[in-house]
Amino acid sequence: MSLQKVGKIIELFYSTSDGRMNPHSLSFDVKGVLKDKFYNTNVLRSVLIASLDSYELAKEHGIDAPYNSLGENILIDYNPYFLKPGAQIMIGDIVLEISQNCTICNSLAKVDAALPKILKDDRGIFAKVIQSGTIKQGDDVYLLTSSS
Repeated sequence: MSLQKVGKIIELFYSTSDGRMNPHSLSFDVKGVLKDKFYNTNVLRSVLIASLDSYELAKEHGIDAPYNSLGENILIDYNPYFLKPGAQIMIGDIVLEISQNCTICNSLAKVDAALPKILKDDRGIFAKVIQSGTIKQGDDVYLLTSSS
């Protein structure tokens, strides 16, 4: 396997019963994001990765959505939406495997009624944790590719 640097982490988030948190670092294990209220509920959807491109797309449609509006755990400056299930990325000492595209949920309508339709295919992707560890804001994002 080889590493191809594709971007970096802009922001990190997790959910609690008191709301969304924006820590400097996040820890993960194979059950998901530690401290997140959705931890160990569905390992295939345990990490939501969103791109700055989604926020730019919203802005192009007159919607100034603050970071975290998409429910992401990891916001990066790389658009991973073309990645197929099974593709892997490495950030810090964790490895994430893309499991599925994120489906649109009506919670986006709380930001703006048009947002679910605008981001129908560009909200984010879900990943499962393959290798546990901790990441922090500013960490580089690498695409893992086979050497063959």
